[in-house]
Amino acid sequence: MTEMWPGSAFPLGATPSPGGTGFAVASEVADAVLLCLFDSHGRETQLPLPEYDAGVWHGFVPEVGPGQRYGYRVHGPYDPSRGLRCNPAKLLLDPYAKAIIGGVAWHDSFAGDNQQDSAPFAPRSIVVDPAFDWGDDRPPGTRLADSVIYETHVKGITAAHPNVPPELRGTYAGLGHPAVLEHLAGLGVTAVELLPVQRSVTNGTLAARGLTNYWGYDPIGYFAPHEAYSAAARAGRPGGEVAEFQAMVRALHAAGLEVLLDVAYNHTAEGNEHGPTLCHRGLDNPGYYRLVPGDLAHYFDTTGTGNSLDLSNPGCLRMVLDSLRYWATVMRVDGFRFDLAATLAREEEEGRFDRLSSFFDVVTQDPVISQVKLIAEPWDVGQPDSYDVGRFPPEWSEWNGKFRDTVRDFWRSQDGLLGQVATRVAGSPDLYGWSRRRPAASINFITSHDGFTLRDLVSYDAKHNQANGEADRDGTDDNRSWNCGVEGPSDDPAIVALRARQSRALLATLALSRGVPMLGGGDELGRTQGGNNNAYCQDNEISWYDWSAVDHDLLAFTRRLLALRHAHPVLRRRNFATVRDLGWYTPAGTPMTEGDWQWPGARTVAVHLDGMAAPDLDQRGRPLLDDDLLILANAWWEPVAFSLPDVGRPADWQVELDTYDPQRTTAVTAGDPVTVGPRSLTVLRAPR
Repeated sequence: MTEMWPGSAFPLGATPSPGGTGFAVASEVADAVLLCLFDSHGRETQLPLPEYDAGVWHGFVPEVGPGQRYGYRVHGPYDPSRGLRCNPAKLLLDPYAKAIIGGVAWHDSFAGDNQQDSAPFAPRSIVVDPAFDWGDDRPPGTRLADSVIYETHVKGITAAHPNVPPELRGTYAGLGHPAVLEHLAGLGVTAVELLPVQRSVTNGTLAARGLTNYWGYDPIGYFAPHEAYSAAARAGRPGGEVAEFQAMVRALHAAGLEVLLDVAYNHTAEGNEHGPTLCHRGLDNPGYYRLVPGDLAHYFDTTGTGNSLDLSNPGCLRMVLDSLRYWATVMRVDGFRFDLAATLAREEEEGRFDRLSSFFDVVTQDPVISQVKLIAEPWDVGQPDSYDVGRFPPEWSEWNGKFRDTVRDFWRSQDGLLGQVATRVAGSPDLYGWSRRRPAASINFITSHDGFTLRDLVSYDAKHNQANGEADRDGTDDNRSWNCGVEGPSDDPAIVALRARQSRALLATLALSRGVPMLGGGDELGRTQGGNNNAYCQDNEISWYDWSAVDHDLLAFTRRLLALRHAHPVLRRRNFATVRDLGWYTPAGTPMTEGDWQWPGARTVAVHLDGMAAPDLDQRGRPLLDDDLLILANAWWEPVAFSLPDVGRPADWQVELDTYDPQRTTAVTAGDPVTVGPRSLTVLRAPR
């Protein structure tokens, strides 16, 4: 491996072919780039990349193929005052590596100004051929308005699953196992949204505490599946995680489930100016990172992690777009949820959120990326505009934090929320209607990985994060939770029953609202984290699903609830409501007035959904007609008798769902009052 040919500047990364492998890496600040090849004994061979074209160093090495371990060393200026941090003592990962082997053994040699060789402690990139036999794979192509998203963790869902073989637990293969697919498909979800699976590292602070970066929000390889979730890698097949991930996607597709990836293109694991040099910093620091204007030795941080990627730089933007296309085409995922997405669209000069940024422009024009589901977490920690819910372009959906907060507060009986909760249930037209977006722009959720689980939301008033080793200072204090009278677990039957009712009411509100519901993974099982609302570093029983303690009543209720949503197109309308198809009434059966909406103590409302008015059309232009539904919501702490409103329906109504008494299925004669239990809702149906 001493011969090097010119090769090509495209594509970037390591590209194997029958005669060898081409290597190409971008750096506009390097004076020279060394390709470092490692044999099975760890011995290093250094080959200078012979060609430089338009910011790309490249070469071709004959007889090198898949499985080859490699990295880069960069000769160039080290001058932090100018933002330059080249140091050939640092072994660097390939930003386009399709697989990465080995962890980071934290050592002083990773410091940018340290002249010690970091190679003995650094991970390696691996040459991989990602070709895969997809057979008759057909992505489900579920319409966004018809989607129900299930947010989960690749390892957490299967790490303790008794019906998944031990060697597959916590892996991509485990997630694709029939036992898991049966649960997900039977639950009624249409897509899994996976917490980060792109290669990440555990920072030195966590490692010193014996903890790990469980959530995965410290990325270092945007093309590489995380090796620790691979049964193939465990079995001694480095690089096998690529095919294993692809097989998982194929299995999920076959079960009718789409695959969405939570991606963190806002920062990397290299942190601030005191962080390790692992990849991007040593290749081209100002080409990848946003630096403080006038103080280029420091990083402009809108993520809270120490650095922010600079997508106004063409090279960095190209890497992100190439990565997205790779996952959408080669790995066949169906969409992305962008962590701290406001950072991706900050303008170059002052760093303000820019709805017309170059990132949004190129995504809109890209023939691949524009056709998959794009979901934003529409906030970061930047100033002055860190909270940007409702401000993303029309092609995007957003995590609706206002839905989460309003619905949580409503069901813990806070004052003055009836008008707000009605707006959220109607799809948040105040946030998305002004830009002519549809209700599916709103990804509605009650819980997510970040915060309490549903069980903990009704069991704790305060966080309990002592296991994180930060003296309970981490995690939000704005939980909007209610422990129902006792902090933590309780054997009191009244408390247990109240918590169950609260859980059902929250889930029902989620499933019956316009927009796209996202279920926090494990909520249907009654999963608890013991009050930990920031389990980012807990790769253990705190975060793993406990399949031995399933709340079977809650699971059955969730299945029934999602089946109700799928059965009724009126719950999944693609357009915002009109006065014809959505009506709001008092418990007395009279239309809501302005005074009714404004009364601070109002906690009850009836919602009529007309299944015949303003229907959507199917793909052949036929109207999706439906029965009428009447939702009676009571967030009061006493039962309330509702008089059914006169909506021109003389027929009897049937109880479809009752969160106070899930077994209730009685018929209701028009004109008769309907009693709705405390802190609960009832759904009635009138067939057409």
